[in-house]
Amino acid sequence: MSIAGIDRITYGVEDIAQCRRFFVDWGLRLVREAGGALDFETLNGCEVFVRHKGDPQLPGAIEPGSTLRHVVWGVEAEADLERLRGGLGSHASWSEEEAVLHTEDPNGLGISFRVTRKREIDVKGVPINAWGQPGRGVNRRSPIYARAEPIEVGHVVFFTDRLADAERFYVEQVGFRVSDRYPERGLFLRCAPEGGHHDLFLLQPPVAKRGLNHVAFTVRDIHEVFGGGMHLSRCGWESELGPGRHPISSAYFWYVKNPAGGLIEYYSDEDQLDGDWTPREFQQAPETFAEWAVIGGIDGNTRRAKSAPK
Repeated sequence: MSIAGIDRITYGVEDIAQCRRFFVDWGLRLVREAGGALDFETLNGCEVFVRHKGDPQLPGAIEPGSTLRHVVWGVEAEADLERLRGGLGSHASWSEEEAVLHTEDPNGLGISFRVTRKREIDVKGVPINAWGQPGRGVNRRSPIYARAEPIEVGHVVFFTDRLADAERFYVEQVGFRVSDRYPERGLFLRCAPEGGHHDLFLLQPPVAKRGLNHVAFTVRDIHEVFGGGMHLSRCGWESELGPGRHPISSAYFWYVKNPAGGLIEYYSDEDQLDGDWTPREFQQAPETFAEWAVIGGIDGNTRRAKSAPK
């Protein structure tokens, strides 16, 4: 069985017009707009839907206000759905409609599974010229991006008050793999044996709660992380943290405050794992979250850190 990653996310929001502006600036393509409903997609066809939070067709919210309401996971073939039918058989809330399996996870989040609708694309980042390994090659410069065009939704991160139950559900019933963990505090999960470091991260804070932390979008390379973050700055959106680098996954990141709920992240260069990977345990601390990071981002006009002394 192979889950191919996130196929669609759906936000329930308070301000449709503001979110329309934001996701266009973020670099998504608006493919449909009708009756206040917005359908965006990334380069590979991963869908990002925006609906008013009062839309009766949305699954229930796990927190007040604007937030993520639904995640659709794509599988590679119908045979993968058949295996999931067996895994979800003991889960009372699951249902099926037109070859899409629906349920909710222990956090109360609406989730579904369908054969993936993402498309293959020919998009490559630019390698670096490391010492002794000139990956980019001779006479080739690195790019400078004016803005980002996200490739896909790479992972989602939620706060939970039921971490152990969520681990049993995603690992035993759905088939995810544990990549790394903060013992009794956090769980990095990938949806297939081979792939990026995590597709889902669940975090149980000291005062347990449920809610969205952030949604992360994959971009080509570190240069697009920079270009995308500075474009958002020029558009007037507020950065939370970044650029920076996660030591656990090796990924470069930039987090921005999202009017649709939580934070939103550009990232690239995460570790790639396979079935031989052994999960590690980390103590949650600032130095395990970020090897380095810029508070408040970089100003897109001055090209200097916003937090730097005047």
